[in-house]
Amino acid sequence: MIVTLIVICEVGFWVLLVAGLALRYLAKMPRLGVAVLLCEPLLEVVLLAVTAIDLKNGAEPDWKHGLAAVYIGFTVALGHHTIKWVDAKFAHRFAGGPPPAKRPKYGAARTIHEWKTTIRWITAAVIAMGLLQAAIWYVGGDGDVGSLRSWQETMLFLIGINVIIAGSYTLFPKQAPKSKREPVRTER
Repeated sequence: MIVTLIVICEVGFWVLLVAGLALRYLAKMPRLGVAVLLCEPLLEVVLLAVTAIDLKNGAEPDWKHGLAAVYIGFTVALGHHTIKWVDAKFAHRFAGGPPPAKRPKYGAARTIHEWKTTIRWITAAVIAMGLLQAAIWYVGGDGDVGSLRSWQETMLFLIGINVIIAGSYTLFPKQAPKSKREPVRTER
């Protein structure tokens, strides 16, 4: 049941996103569009409540409960950024808005972009780990919480991978090809 609800929440996220943007730009109803977009956090609240009720009713904590916590963490930390990105693309495509800003490719700008992305992923992982810890405390010593602890370890691994990626851009920044670099001016 939890996995089905996670799928429903993910589909619901995209349906609400498209509906909100369509109302905002195509139907020229920006307030209603924003109201629909503001309904998206309710999906996570429902998922959290159902997961807690499932555990309260004696369900043995397993990978599905961990997946629910991870999904909530990632939606909370990355959902706003995703909505802004899709909004910019939608506005450009259907409402004559400016083209969305592209991700920087080179130098310090790319390094900063990678660190901002890393911070979002770390935030998602920390939220997921917190929810997983709350579930572990909620179940107490009576239940097998090994699968929840396994998800926590996976989140630590994810944090490490993201720090390594951002760190590599810090230590070895990607340079523009010579043809795209500005010519060096020399004074005489």
